[in-house]
Amino acid sequence: MSWWKPLLVVLVPPVALLVFQVLGYQLVGVIEGSDDPMSATLTPLNFLAVNLATIAAGVVAILLLARLAGVPWRRLISSPRVFDRRRLGEYLVGAAVLVAVGIGVVALVAPDSPGWIAFGVSGTTVVILVLTLLTTPLQALGEELMFHSAALPAAASWVRAVRPALVLGLVVSSLGFALLHGSSDPWLFGYYAFISASTGLMAIMSGGIEAPVAFHVANNVLFTSVNTLMSDGEPFSIDRSTDTGDAAVLILGAVNIAMLVFVRLRERKNAAA
Repeated sequence: MSWWKPLLVVLVPPVALLVFQVLGYQLVGVIEGSDDPMSATLTPLNFLAVNLATIAAGVVAILLLARLAGVPWRRLISSPRVFDRRRLGEYLVGAAVLVAVGIGVVALVAPDSPGWIAFGVSGTTVVILVLTLLTTPLQALGEELMFHSAALPAAASWVRAVRPALVLGLVVSSLGFALLHGSSDPWLFGYYAFISASTGLMAIMSGGIEAPVAFHVANNVLFTSVNTLMSDGEPFSIDRSTDTGDAAVLILGAVNIAMLVFVRLRERKNAAA
């Protein structure tokens, strides 16, 4: 592709996501009669708006790259093989176990780190849990489409040699993922970049997005569910400002590494078979 086409693929979807999210928040503000529609507190409707905006931006990313590169969009999902639902299911089970263990270790070692208040269930809790199960998988899929089905190969196309291209694609997509999450805390920023690099490598090793999507879905669904249940029945807020991260992210980083090992072993077993 011409040099400017990958630049569009890297920049346009995140901008589209921000626009979709702002419009969604404004609409929710009108519906709820909120004086601060851009509040960090995730009401059920704000939560729904974020998830729908993310999957919409992911679709924009795939369609944009498919159009600019002249390739079938399915090749951006898995290549050279076809999409494998069985792979997705196996990776989802494995990822759920690993993430659950990670949450348990955080609860034991650093219970204050996630900002949990107290266990509580209310009508708001139930609604957010239902929305988490129904729409958070779409949100996770949207981020994987944006950054690993689109931004990673697009940025990698700036370099011809394979290994430098892989490094460049991972760096650009990981920094984009971290910047989009808007954290000014170095621990959190580093973690977001690391989780993106990890899921990018999962996609490369497995030749598709089943593994990264499975890990992303398990991570987001389980953490969102626990955060919701530990918010004492109130909507939870996401604070990514300075000094909100700590060394507890190293535990979560270890979960990413464990998932990478799982994917590597599983793919080697497939290749041998």
